[in-house]
Amino acid sequence: MDILDLFYKGGPAMWPLLVLSILSLSVIFERLWFWLRILTQEKQIVDRVLDAAHDSWQVAADIARQASNQPVGRFLYAPLHLGKSDAETFRLALESTAEDELAGMRRGEKLLEAVIALAPLLGLLGTVLGLIQSLRAIRIGDLGTESTAGVTTGIGESLISTAAGLIVAITSLVFYRLFQSFVVNQVKVFRRAGNELELLYRQSPPDFSNTTSPIARDNFTPPRKQGKNRFSEPPEPPILP
Repeated sequence: MDILDLFYKGGPAMWPLLVLSILSLSVIFERLWFWLRILTQEKQIVDRVLDAAHDSWQVAADIARQASNQPVGRFLYAPLHLGKSDAETFRLALESTAEDELAGMRRGEKLLEAVIALAPLLGLLGTVLGLIQSLRAIRIGDLGTESTAGVTTGIGESLISTAAGLIVAITSLVFYRLFQSFVVNQVKVFRRAGNELELLYRQSPPDFSNTTSPIARDNFTPPRKQGKNRFSEPPEPPILP
């Protein structure tokens, strides 16, 4: 018995289950690619930025800016591109960026939650509909005769939708929990990297007074052009006769 034969015998509930499975697989593959890129590069980015911050804040900001295609790179670059700022502003920049990045890492979780909840219910609905159709053909006088042989086959086929719904829900649940564990680990990574960067900032705040780096230009305000003052020069003393 091939897959197509099972699909058609599962009844009308197999079509919405097929749609849910496609949506779930699309989210799973997209998130796997997303996490694969992050987990293989973030440790190197954090180590490079923190090592450079010991010697030069400008170099650390350049490294973080080059890694801005990664969440941890954007997280570390957020306070560094502010230029001259106090410790409170530095910490607030880290916290706000961390919230945005962690929210983006949870993308697709709501869809997986919906699939996990709907797939078993749709499978059960397909089974109930199949049982109703099979039992409708049974007559009391036909019990124990050969005419009821097809009923048992119909009952078995009606359970296909329940099995399919459980398979879709279980697969989605496994990857949902896996992605949640990745997000929890990212919270630890962000907290550790942010605390170390803030500690370095408090120990040796950057001095951008003598630099023209992109960091310093972010908050650079050109001086106002001073107008002429009529009393900029002292008036000449009057000539006495």
